[in-house]
Amino acid sequence: MANRRFMIRAVVRRGRSRVAESTGEGRVLSIIQAAGWPIWPLIAASIISLTIIGWHLWTFKLVAPKALLPQVQTWIQQGKVDGAKLAQLEAHSYLGQVFAAGLRNAKSSREVMQEEIEETGRRVAHEIEQPRLKYGLSFLVSLNTLGTIASVSPLLGLFGTVIGMVEIFGALKPTGGSPAELAHGISVALYNTAMGLIVAIPSMIFYRYFRARAEALVLEMEQQAIKLVQIVHGERK
Repeated sequence: MANRRFMIRAVVRRGRSRVAESTGEGRVLSIIQAAGWPIWPLIAASIISLTIIGWHLWTFKLVAPKALLPQVQTWIQQGKVDGAKLAQLEAHSYLGQVFAAGLRNAKSSREVMQEEIEETGRRVAHEIEQPRLKYGLSFLVSLNTLGTIASVSPLLGLFGTVIGMVEIFGALKPTGGSPAELAHGISVALYNTAMGLIVAIPSMIFYRYFRARAEALVLEMEQQAIKLVQIVHGERK
């Protein structure tokens, strides 16, 4: 009897969990249906926005590792800077690319070394905000795309609001309006307005944060590059 009761309770719990899952999924689908077709561009914008945010939260940690300069300084002191080490630096991080450009011209004058570092630094600074991906997919991780989404999402929400108002007025007739059509028009207007703000606000916050973070990383790389030049030319130990 105890085993039967246990099995019955397990079956009931599974049934409740499945009902809850189906209810949640059904609610999301019902909201999308109530919002109408104007919601789909906002859904696409939200997916791209989350992709960009996740990408930069992950990659910004790898731009300028603080332990890289001491490691390079050890290589210089031990005379181990060769082609393999330079290739390792370039594959390591953006800061590694800047260091590799300078070390390739370590035997040149200070001015030539600084020019190579500055040129590579400008390219790296651009790639931090606009990473390069294959098959023309760079826009999926570009900060410019995130800023565009933050600016355009409220307008897409407003567009959905206008569509909803058109449906509301279209449902009004001299003989009376259909409550279902009126309710659908109101749903389209309100859901799209809300969705536009939900997408735009976090996108704008992260866009501003990432721009400020990118500027700070570029400044940090410049300082690290200056120290590298001083180490190579014997001005820093």
